[in-house]
Amino acid sequence: MRFEDYISGTYRPQFQYKSFSPTPINTSWSWDDPSINTQLEEATRALAELNAYSFIVPDIDLFTQMHIVKEANNSSRIEGTQTEMEEALLDANQIAPEKRNDWQEVQNYIKALNAAIAELEHLPLSIRVLKQTHSILMDSVRGEHKTPGEFRTTQNWIGGTNLKNAVFIPPHAEEVPELMSDLEKFWHNQAIEVPHLIRVALSHYQFETIHPFLDGNGRIGRLLITLYLVDKKLLKKPSLYLSDFLEKNRGAYYDALTTVRVSNNINHWVKFFLTAVIETANKGKATFEKILKLRAECEQKIIGLGKKAPKARLLLLELYKHPLIRVNQVATMLNVTPQAANALVKDFQRIGILVEITKYKRNRIFMFNDYFTLFLG
Repeated sequence: MRFEDYISGTYRPQFQYKSFSPTPINTSWSWDDPSINTQLEEATRALAELNAYSFIVPDIDLFTQMHIVKEANNSSRIEGTQTEMEEALLDANQIAPEKRNDWQEVQNYIKALNAAIAELEHLPLSIRVLKQTHSILMDSVRGEHKTPGEFRTTQNWIGGTNLKNAVFIPPHAEEVPELMSDLEKFWHNQAIEVPHLIRVALSHYQFETIHPFLDGNGRIGRLLITLYLVDKKLLKKPSLYLSDFLEKNRGAYYDALTTVRVSNNINHWVKFFLTAVIETANKGKATFEKILKLRAECEQKIIGLGKKAPKARLLLLELYKHPLIRVNQVATMLNVTPQAANALVKDFQRIGILVEITKYKRNRIFMFNDYFTLFLG
């Protein structure tokens, strides 16, 4: 199928409305636009350079956790949650009651992504993995009664308040199993010559158009991008997350998806997607470079703590995963007395690693600010 010949689908009459039935995508693809080749080359190179950090950065898993938190927060914000990055790192009892629902959605995303990555160690990317991931994502939050972990059996819609004024109506529920089966086959079809970045671009569009779940489709569809890249070994660790780019360019993101359905212009969507990969991968590389520089600086500071240095190094490793921390947590993590933990936290404040952000007399919260800010903006 040439991009230029692609017909995105057809509208099928239902009872008092028409649903959009997308064209199956499990086929060979080609294109005439040479700018896609240039972008594809640049995106592939940027992704490979980002992936290299998974091999050269010691304890890489420490740093991917903050990438996951950022992805969970940004992907959830696209769907309307209002949780800030620092709030996503706090415990439930530290969150204002009116914000706990949003906070829980972000926590579920983190759990869902971590669980899915673990599943890929012994299972290929599949409908089964997506359903399991969706079940975790929707547990005990808004949408928990909308059949978590199962494809929808009723009609859904995007935008508007009902089927009559909806902006877009995905395919009828009866079509979902066959369309998702076609998509799953496309991920693993070795008989066709389609570059992985093109496959994942088309897959994200197709998934969002099918909208197979009653709720949570946007988050699962964006999570699918990372899972595909890990499953196909383009990423050793889950270090590329497009939600930051998509959240900042939300209007253009939705427009690019809509343009395919309205005018069959798949070229525009693929170019938008590859731009997102290029910019996100380059930003990810810059972040890892800053992490390595900061780590060397912090290690140098810790040397000056003398006999406390071994415990200080252990605390520093924990801070890369949890840059917001309290003294009692330090005591538990390091298996030391509260007094010793408090003394070490004071040392970290003195040498410029931790700053207090609460100003309470008790239950004070300290932030590894220089590290945390690397994931903002």
